[in-house]
Amino acid sequence: MLRPRIIPCLLVKNGGLVKTQKFANPKYVGDPINAVRIFNEKEVDELIVLDVDATAQGREPDYQMIKNVAAECRMPLCYGGGVTTVEQFTRIVSLGVEKVAVSAAAVRNPELVARAAEVVGRQSVVVVIDVKKTAANRHEVFIVNGSQSSGVAPAAFAADMQRLGAGEIVVNSIDRDGGMQGYDLDLVRDVGAAITVPMSVLGGAGKLADIAALIREFGVIGAAAGSLFVFKGVYRAVLINYPNRAEKDALLAAALALN
Repeated sequence: MLRPRIIPCLLVKNGGLVKTQKFANPKYVGDPINAVRIFNEKEVDELIVLDVDATAQGREPDYQMIKNVAAECRMPLCYGGGVTTVEQFTRIVSLGVEKVAVSAAAVRNPELVARAAEVVGRQSVVVVIDVKKTAANRHEVFIVNGSQSSGVAPAAFAADMQRLGAGEIVVNSIDRDGGMQGYDLDLVRDVGAAITVPMSVLGGAGKLADIAALIREFGVIGAAAGSLFVFKGVYRAVLINYPNRAEKDALLAAALALN
């Protein structure tokens, strides 16, 4: 039986773990390997690791870093950052990574998604859709750490990616990133109505109640978060955290009971 997933998302920059706000002002928060070890102990559902430098710098994924993370990780792992070819998909999967995510590459070369799905299987192909509101108050897909507009509506893009073979869509709100004020449920509703493949949501979670609200409305979904799982308290002290099994079961039971 499929269950909602609660997913920490780790951002890696220059080899270190960082957290951003609206994709800017990265704050160093520790070593990614240490974070993975702690999340292992906390028995997280899944882990997303995104290298925020790779695409912006036009370089390949850091395979040694990916290998090190995958070797430590005892939960399903999704990696994204700098992936532009099917060969890179294959190499990353061979390192023990279950899912490989693309963002800018999917916008620039949509057929990459179709070719990758044929080679590694659609269950291993994830498309991350970074979304920001424009001056006209419309949601739009942005790429390269939110620096370039694609001119594409997220729901239409998600539907295209599903048709081409993406096995999962991750919707990431740039406007909510690091704000810890809750998910953009209007955005989730819009994209969710356009697809049938699994969807995960990132950007805005500041408390477990935000995750509960997401699951309450959308049921079986991936609730991803960064700040929620690396910061604690109003002063944002760095503390890797995650709900224990009893807390998670209670959260899911309460949310799903109202569906």
